[in-house]
Amino acid sequence: MKKQNTFIVSLAVLVAVIAAFWLLLVAPAHTGNEINMTRGVSSLAETHYNLHMIILWVCVVIGILVFTAMFTSIVLHRKSKGHEAAQFSHSTKAEIAWTVIPVLILVGMAIPGTSALVQMESPGGAEMTVKITGYQWKWKYEYLDQDIAFMSSLTAESNAARQLGSNIDPRTVENYLLDVDNPLVLPVGRKIKFLITADDVIHAWWVPAFGWKRDAVPGYINEGWVEINEAGTYRGQCAELCGMDHGFMPIVVEALPADEYDAWVSQQQAGNTAAGAAGN
Repeated sequence: MKKQNTFIVSLAVLVAVIAAFWLLLVAPAHTGNEINMTRGVSSLAETHYNLHMIILWVCVVIGILVFTAMFTSIVLHRKSKGHEAAQFSHSTKAEIAWTVIPVLILVGMAIPGTSALVQMESPGGAEMTVKITGYQWKWKYEYLDQDIAFMSSLTAESNAARQLGSNIDPRTVENYLLDVDNPLVLPVGRKIKFLITADDVIHAWWVPAFGWKRDAVPGYINEGWVEINEAGTYRGQCAELCGMDHGFMPIVVEALPADEYDAWVSQQQAGNTAAGAAGN
């Protein structure tokens, strides 16, 4: 009879704990108010999201088992029912169990985590390379394979609205402090390698939709890479406290289908040729 009561209480607690986790983790997705990590638009971001979900569900299963055992013990083995705690110590079986089980769980989580780290640091096989240089407070983009280079700064509209005494309502400026005059244009479906550095102080190039960021350090070159899966406009910011106008050096990336990107490259190169001829 006692074992039957224990089973019934454990089952009831298990259902309650699962319902609590469901309300916390799954239900918000059905109401459009999802609180989960965003998926991003690159292959690396997808890897990070999948890794996040693996670790999350491992933690959920552990949480369900631990809270079920804990609440069952509180209900059935509480002191007010006259239950006395076990008096054993130095149980070899218990010590082996609570050592081996966490190690196995950690090893199981480390395998996909290590794989994601290796993938993140492997820019090999890139089809093009872009050098990114941070300045106070703008970015310079150089397409090393296409002989294209330009500076990217905060738009004049946002820059005017942010000035003290401008009398411009920032709410009237589209994408206030999040738009630039020359966005970085990249193709969809191609692996792109980044070489990231800085000219003056430490900056950090960060577009959240790509799933990573890299510090831009004067005198050093950090590497990164991206393979964008969806065309669109993606925004980011300098993620390093690089000076008083740190908040005014946004990043904008225009991801184009391959044919549109090739046309953009041809247009830029033709412009460079015309500018060179005019200079001569």
